[in-house]
Amino acid sequence: MEIGIVGLGLIGGSLAKAISQNTDNTVYGTDLSEQVVRKAILVNAIEQPLTDTLLTQCDIVIVALYPQATVDYVKSHADLIKEGAVVVDCGGIKKLVCDELIPVAEEHGFLFVGGHPMAGLEHSGFTYAKKSLFNNASMIFTATKGPIESMEKLKDLFTSIGFTNIEITTPEAHDRKIAFTSQLAHVVSNAYIKSPTAMEHAGFSAGSYKDLTRVAKLNEDMWTELFLENRDNLAGEIDTLIDSLTEYRDAIREDDSERLRALLRDGREKKALIDGEVF
Repeated sequence: MEIGIVGLGLIGGSLAKAISQNTDNTVYGTDLSEQVVRKAILVNAIEQPLTDTLLTQCDIVIVALYPQATVDYVKSHADLIKEGAVVVDCGGIKKLVCDELIPVAEEHGFLFVGGHPMAGLEHSGFTYAKKSLFNNASMIFTATKGPIESMEKLKDLFTSIGFTNIEITTPEAHDRKIAFTSQLAHVVSNAYIKSPTAMEHAGFSAGSYKDLTRVAKLNEDMWTELFLENRDNLAGEIDTLIDSLTEYRDAIREDDSERLRALLRDGREKKALIDGEVF
């Protein structure tokens, strides 16, 4: 197959490397930075730049841009995407892009599938892209009315580059769950590191500190867009967390050992339950 990748940052660049080095598909790529495109060619991540002419030949187009940029790109290039092609995005929210692009795809005769690779690093950009990024990761696709063969083609491609779990869901369910599993974690990490005591952590921190602060070094432009486009779900999760933290704070301030012990036990048991442990 001929595959076009739009956006060669961490995710798009890693997809390009993984597909080029692990499959027999031909990969073309484009990026706002011509330097990145040249580097991608140099390291054999892509065969050549994705031009408008080559776009018309692509069987699969992977758009690895921010959500609104994804919508803008697909709308402005819809006339160039061949009939029967599959377009999949890689953004962190799904309802916005699916609501905007499924009708465009239907009008032009190609299939749009919302996608979200559950992999990443605290760094961004092609410099950090690696073909192993998706090893043992989950790939989320939104349900589609398109041909079964098209979805099977997508599944085969993504499992061939390391994904071991494929999840099919609705855009709404994706955004609700991602607000908790990903977005809230970034908010908490980014807020936690703002403690005045953080500057004094050296020599007093270990694994728990590193775990909780890893994603504090986020891309504020990308995450601002993702947070605001999913604001109702995320704000609800933040409210739930604030309520829980308030219970812990009150028990600690009031020296209420029984209440605190009960809160800690409840958290431990919920984690065990989620992990499938018997207790």
